[in-house]
Amino acid sequence: MMARAAVFLAALTTCASAQDFSAGSEAKSWNLYAEQPARFEAQVVDPLCLMTGDCPADCGGGRRQLALLRVADQVLVYAVKNNQPLFTGAANELAPFCGETVEVDGLMMVDADVGLNNLYQVQKLRAAGSEAWIPANRWVKDWEADNPDAAGAGPWYQRDPRINADIARDGYFGLGLEVDAVVIDELFR
Repeated sequence: MMARAAVFLAALTTCASAQDFSAGSEAKSWNLYAEQPARFEAQVVDPLCLMTGDCPADCGGGRRQLALLRVADQVLVYAVKNNQPLFTGAANELAPFCGETVEVDGLMMVDADVGLNNLYQVQKLRAAGSEAWIPANRWVKDWEADNPDAAGAGPWYQRDPRINADIARDGYFGLGLEVDAVVIDELFR
C-alpha cells in the first residue's frame, strides 16, 4: 500500500512540471481548448488502484476509467477521450494493455491558469516496441457488439437501451414526463 501511495504522490507532485512531448506526434487537431500534440510511452494503470490499493484484476475489467503513467517523468496522465467525436473515454482502447507499457499519440490539454492539467485524448496507440499503430476508435464498435438489439438508424446514444429507459422514466430533461410535456409545448407550439 505504501509503495502505491508513493507512486501516486510522485505522479501528483510532478504534474506541474510541464514538458514538451510533441516531437514525432502525428496527432490531428480537434480544436480543443489548450490542446497540444503529445506522443510518449506510458504504463496503463488503474488510478483508483494507485490511490486506494483497491486493485481488481485486469484494471477493473472495463468497469473503471484508466490512466497513463508516463515513463519519462512518472506523471499521471488522465486519458479522457479517444479518437471519436464523442467524449466516451479511452478505457476501451487501454484495457487490453492493463499494466503494460504502450506508446500513445494524441492531444494533451494543459493550461495552468485554469487548472487544466494532463488531460489526454488518445488518437492511436501501440504496445511498446511494436511497429503497428492501433487507431483509438473502439468504443462505438464495442457498444454495438454489446447491444445487438439496438441496431438501426441514428447515432448509438439515440438507440441505447439504458438511455431510452432513463428518458421513458424521467423525461428528456430528467425532471419528469410532466415537465417535459410543458417544456415541449412551450418550445414547439
